[in-house]
Amino acid sequence: MEIIDAIILGIIQGLTEFLPVSSSGHLELGKAILGDHSVPEESLLFTVVLHFATALSTIVVFRKDILSLIKGALKFEWNEDLQFITKIAVSMIPAVIVGLFFEKQLESLFGGNILLVGCMLIVTAILLYLADKAKDTDKNVTFKNAFIIGISQAIAMLPGISRSGATISTSVLLGNDKTKAARFSFLMVVPLIFGKIAKDLLSGDLTYDSGNFTALSIGFVAAFIAGLFACTWMISLVKKSKLSYFAIYCLIVGVIAITFTLLN
Repeated sequence: MEIIDAIILGIIQGLTEFLPVSSSGHLELGKAILGDHSVPEESLLFTVVLHFATALSTIVVFRKDILSLIKGALKFEWNEDLQFITKIAVSMIPAVIVGLFFEKQLESLFGGNILLVGCMLIVTAILLYLADKAKDTDKNVTFKNAFIIGISQAIAMLPGISRSGATISTSVLLGNDKTKAARFSFLMVVPLIFGKIAKDLLSGDLTYDSGNFTALSIGFVAAFIAGLFACTWMISLVKKSKLSYFAIYCLIVGVIAITFTLLN
């Protein structure tokens, strides 16, 4: 893999993991516009490295929160920290079920289905717009909310549905505080990412070529730095109710994708 390709893919992964624009949807659009051979194909190892980088950036941004949660949980009391961790576990259930039992069906949707991507981007746009108009509250995420948000995370496995956009919007539409919704959304994905990494490592499908060490390292750094920026920026945007900008963007790209499909 070329160095420039590693940098571009790293930045895309880092930004789109947190910004509500759907990384999977944009990758499918890129392939359709540039052609399959024009977009560098990510190896499984490179994908694992990039996901690890974005998970690490989340941990860095929320390091104080995570340490506080761990300390609180170690008291072995049914306190707020242990409850929050339990809610994270509850939110993972839908995505784990879909990932384990419907993996092949999901993979079949990632074959240049631009019409689906366009439609799902419009769905993302609607969710973001509605969430942006929601009233501010100080409500915490409940266990019921956690499971519903988890369902939205599972649905976000579809190309064109933004994971962060879907989970934050769902949380806000359920009446939760916007800042707390963003915090929960970003923290809930960390165990899933590490779970996916562990699954890939144990699969035995990973291959390492020492010649790709530089590209892997640069891709990791690019994804990590972009992730730090995107995660911090996204929290600020949610606080200031600026999700409508991304709603407009997703709507425009979605309409273009649908038009492109219908005219070809």
